[in-house]
Amino acid sequence: MDSHEIRTLLEMVRSDRIDLENAVHRLKKLPFEDLGYAKIDHHRCIRNGAPEVIFCQSKSVGQIKGIVKLMACSQSNILATRASREVFEGIREVVPDSVYKEEARIVVVKPYPVDKIGNIAVVCAGTSDLPVAEEAAVTAEVLGNKVCRIYDVGVAGLHRLLSFCDDLFKANVAVVVAGMEGALASVVGGLVACPVIGVPTSVGYGASFGGLAALLSMLNSCASGVSVVNIDNGFGAGYQASLINRMASHHGEGQKQKSEPGSAASDGEGLKGRRRCNA
Repeated sequence: MDSHEIRTLLEMVRSDRIDLENAVHRLKKLPFEDLGYAKIDHHRCIRNGAPEVIFCQSKSVGQIKGIVKLMACSQSNILATRASREVFEGIREVVPDSVYKEEARIVVVKPYPVDKIGNIAVVCAGTSDLPVAEEAAVTAEVLGNKVCRIYDVGVAGLHRLLSFCDDLFKANVAVVVAGMEGALASVVGGLVACPVIGVPTSVGYGASFGGLAALLSMLNSCASGVSVVNIDNGFGAGYQASLINRMASHHGEGQKQKSEPGSAASDGEGLKGRRRCNA
């Protein structure tokens, strides 16, 4: 249940379309329901703006089906991450309206079109890193963000990345996915003015230690503005990028309104205020 549904429910009580007892019964499900093996956080969408995300790895298909069935009663655009084809088939048994993004290993349960805002660049070093990059890109898109994919532009051929500079400069935030030595995050961080989220992957030869080399390289980046998520955590990067992009987009809308004719900023009053602050 999200804030829109709560408002609708309260309007229904006010207009006598539903009695108080039924409304209380529906609200009793907040903030969570206990399945024994999982506590479903129905309140997550109200607090964070997105439903709880189901991490499928290490869960049984039966457990996942139970969680999905309950969540789908009141939510749409539910993300089930690290999902195999078997998990997808199980989910589809309880909620046929589900889509499998195979490369991203994500199931979108009850997909619903949302207006996409802002601009997130998802930059991927090599084709082997694509599953993690797609996990980030699909997560961001489902959460309502415009995503520009810039793939196979690793530092072994730097000219490939430089040909996409215009796309990078337009981004509010860049997610950079790389394995091996993970140098791409520093390179992008040195090019752009927006925040960069580095995602080290477990791609690499033996001395990469399952992505640890890339992780340490990104953590030690000399480029300002580079932050790092855990190894192979495309979902975490996509979610974080969504938060940054939404803040940047809303800030941009606010700045635009201030500069419109008749506003304080457009008639010089706001400008004088800024001059006083800078003095």
